[in-house]
Amino acid sequence: MSGSNVAGGAQKVVGMILAAVIGFPLLIFLVAKLFTSGPGVDLGQANMTNEAISARLQAVGAVKLVEGGPPGSRSGKAVYESVCMSCHATGMAGSPKFGDAGAWAARIAKGFDTLTKHAIEGFNAMPARGGATDLTDDEVKRAVAYMGNAGGAKFEEPKVAAAAGGAIDPAVKGKEIYDSVCMACHATGISNAPKFGDKAAWAPRLKDGADAAIAIGIKGLNAMPPKGGYQGSDDEFKAAALYMINAAK
Repeated sequence: MSGSNVAGGAQKVVGMILAAVIGFPLLIFLVAKLFTSGPGVDLGQANMTNEAISARLQAVGAVKLVEGGPPGSRSGKAVYESVCMSCHATGMAGSPKFGDAGAWAARIAKGFDTLTKHAIEGFNAMPARGGATDLTDDEVKRAVAYMGNAGGAKFEEPKVAAAAGGAIDPAVKGKEIYDSVCMACHATGISNAPKFGDKAAWAPRLKDGADAAIAIGIKGLNAMPPKGGYQGSDDEFKAAALYMINAAK
């Protein structure tokens, strides 16, 4: 009996030693795997597109400005960025990829009228108006022209109709543009932009008159891009500039 107990005890000791030898490295491996595996997404997998990877790597807090304005006023670029690029940026579902002259050549050869008819009514996998039912015909046409021109066409985007009476009210349209675009810098004075309503900050900019200041704004200056990044017409930008200028008088 005592011999059996000794043998059994020896087996237990050997088993404990083996468990420690095998288990401890395994534990170290599992802990290392836990802290190095990230969120569980393999960025090298084939099912991750370049666009998806880029989206995951964007800086926190990145903001995409969307052009505002009443129905029918959006430019081709604005419509493309807010609607069309979801398919045309990558060529999804057989759509011609943006900027790919080879993919667009046969479409462009059909003519602007045919292309816009397809875009408005829908064609193959593309739904009517790209799925954005609030787009006007002219907005769709501008998007077609914008994408077609990037692929080698020479289409002309339909113009944005002027406001009733031919005048654009700075207090209405100007304020709208300011609220959607200009205030990103002028509300706080970021990048040395004259702060809204700050007479002292605006004074040196207006020393040569409002028209001269507006002309500079249209072309862009220093950190400010042309028209402050606004994609609408020069007259609409002028209304926004006058809205800010009037607030600084």
